[in-house]
Amino acid sequence: MGIYANPELLNWFVAEYPKHSKQKLDMGKSCIRFKKMDQIPYELIAELMTKITVEDWISTYEKQFKK
Repeated sequence: MGIYANPELLNWFVAEYPKHSKQKLDMGKSCIRFKKMDQIPYELIAELMTKITVEDWISTYEKQFKK
């Protein structure tokens, strides 16, 4: 999940989440957890997926994590 590698994207998601869900954000290093399917903010997740391409993620990974 590229969200932690991109602070701008992470900040956007954390700020947007409360606008789409009444549940507390439960997020780990590689996942966003939901207790029930009806709690999933599908529109927000879809918007998140459009904010980073596969190529962008590979580039970010190679710059920050690959040695």
